[in-house]
Amino acid sequence: MDKDRKTVILCLLLSAICSPVVSEDWKATVVKRLDALVTSCVVVPCSFSHPKEKLPASRLRGIWHRKSQWNQLIYASDDTTVLDSFKDRTQMLGNLGQDNCTLEITDVKNHDNGAFCFRIELARTETDKATKDKFSFVEDCVELDMLSEPAKPSLVHSPTATEGRPYVVTCTVTHTCPSHVPKFTWSRSNTDRPTEVHRLIHNGLWEAQSILTFIPQAMDDHSELTCTAVFNGQKTTSATLKLFLKRAENYNHIIIPVAVGIGTAVIFGVLCIFMVKKYKKRIIELQNQEGSMWHRLSRMSRRNRS
Repeated sequence: MDKDRKTVILCLLLSAICSPVVSEDWKATVVKRLDALVTSCVVVPCSFSHPKEKLPASRLRGIWHRKSQWNQLIYASDDTTVLDSFKDRTQMLGNLGQDNCTLEITDVKNHDNGAFCFRIELARTETDKATKDKFSFVEDCVELDMLSEPAKPSLVHSPTATEGRPYVVTCTVTHTCPSHVPKFTWSRSNTDRPTEVHRLIHNGLWEAQSILTFIPQAMDDHSELTCTAVFNGQKTTSATLKLFLKRAENYNHIIIPVAVGIGTAVIFGVLCIFMVKKYKKRIIELQNQEGSMWHRLSRMSRRNRS
């Protein structure tokens, strides 16, 4: 413990000697702790301020190093000075000319836990690379908590689905690698196209969502729906829900008897009208026949009299 404390004190003294400026004038904002998924990547948000005038990026050199040993570099523009275990795995995502020192570590290893600190080097002129002002922000470093496996996604949905009506399921994962967003797949066919949302929760922690909307059918009752998230480095995690389908309201037991009753009444009414018309026609015919016979009898009676 005393040895570590002495090492830290030595680093602070060296940084103070290397820098002609006062620490209050140089400030860095670095997230203190981040989860890092092994085989994936992690992005460390970082910004800094300085008392100098606006400086061009060509005069600035950004370096990331171990807090305990400032000469063990995990990132530098000169790759030959970087530790072999970090070569080709780190890059500066931020623009130093805009005071952004954000670092990305890819293919995360178990030994990448840190702590890691940022150092800025300022060349007096663009051609004078040897003489530099230096300042290490050893009070603002990041430590990584290594994750061997990603956490399961959370699924948000209604308890029951209704047949024939839209049903929405939201699959959510958190991560610390916005440069390589997790990819989602669903166990349903590709005809259902999910919507994806990616947002920052707080400094260094991101949330990715896949929102699936589909129309459940009778065959979906008691079926399983699985959401799988694939992280950079091919680590996967999934969550499954079981669909319980509520049948759509069916009024056939009311509609069919009513329709049959109405149909029967219409048919009966048509038959009644037809029979009434036929009956009236028959009465008229009989009346005509009776009138004709009476006329004949009258004529015969008149002849007999004459």
